[in-house]
Amino acid sequence: MHSRSETHLIIAALQTSLVPAPEFHLPAPYTCEVRQYASTAPDQVAERLRDADIATLSTLRLPAHVLSAAVSPRLKMVAVIASGTDSVDLAACRARGIAVSNTPHCNARAVAEHAIALYFDARRSLTLTHNLTRAGRWVERGSALAAVMDSGSGSDRGPPRTCRSETLGIVGYGGVGRGIESIARALGMRVLISGRKGQEPSLPSSSSSSATEGPTRTPFDTVVRESTVLALCLPRTPDTVSLVAAPELAAMRADAIVINVSRAGIVDEDALVAALRDRRIAGAAVDVHPVEPAGPGNSRLLAPDTAELNLIATPHTAWIAEDTIRNYQGALVENVASWLVTGRPKFQVV
Repeated sequence: MHSRSETHLIIAALQTSLVPAPEFHLPAPYTCEVRQYASTAPDQVAERLRDADIATLSTLRLPAHVLSAAVSPRLKMVAVIASGTDSVDLAACRARGIAVSNTPHCNARAVAEHAIALYFDARRSLTLTHNLTRAGRWVERGSALAAVMDSGSGSDRGPPRTCRSETLGIVGYGGVGRGIESIARALGMRVLISGRKGQEPSLPSSSSSSATEGPTRTPFDTVVRESTVLALCLPRTPDTVSLVAAPELAAMRADAIVINVSRAGIVDEDALVAALRDRRIAGAAVDVHPVEPAGPGNSRLLAPDTAELNLIATPHTAWIAEDTIRNYQGALVENVASWLVTGRPKFQVV
């Protein structure tokens, strides 16, 4: 027999303004109380975890000290409503036996569509020329029209390309990468799927089926050199920090556009701004930032001296869509139910 304390769970939903808490229909004999918080500040985490058996969150940081038995003695599961779990100290969870789950692929279509929207914005200088037009600079020499007519530099300088003349390089071939590929091919783009940086892609054996091996990979350096659009949609790990830095930007075509919908830190922001200012690349668009919320005071990309660059920065909104919320809620409920029945969340990280 289970005592009430073992079967009645307190779920601390710490960021419901991002993803509303779903209805938890737990398997018998479990019941729950869901404590919902629209947002949680760092100094509120410890108090809200003190009685919690399960914590749900999206981007909130859970460092080691709040995951200690002294601070969160009842905590048994951390359910991250996102693909990335870098905000949670996984080593601390592992040491205490706290299960950690994520919700992969739930936002893949929304992020893929956002990446394509960023591509169109950057390729046609939409945000830049909107701002110039709004400032009354339509006819000013060298401003609004020139920003569109003279994208790129050197032999690649000229009016913007259309989709059928683009080569899109995709770095990171998970759910988002596959979604971007699908849309890009429908638009008529040539698509290259990148291998890992520093490694030659292995060739599929003649006896392998394409379904099991996946698409042919192109060496990372080749993708960087040949792409007119480089889309980054891979997790942040020690191996991917500064994956695209000054050497890669220098190797790109002058009419290339960089799109980052993965994580901050994968692109060296100082090098990116320098490349845009020197017109070594044609444009860039990002949805992720080292410090969030980002603004002119804490972001290199949003500093006043970048205002007239072909640079778009959106506030980490690529994931937002009606079906994303629905997918997140469903995966969260599945993770909790699976953990209660089998001891392992459906999408287990730790």
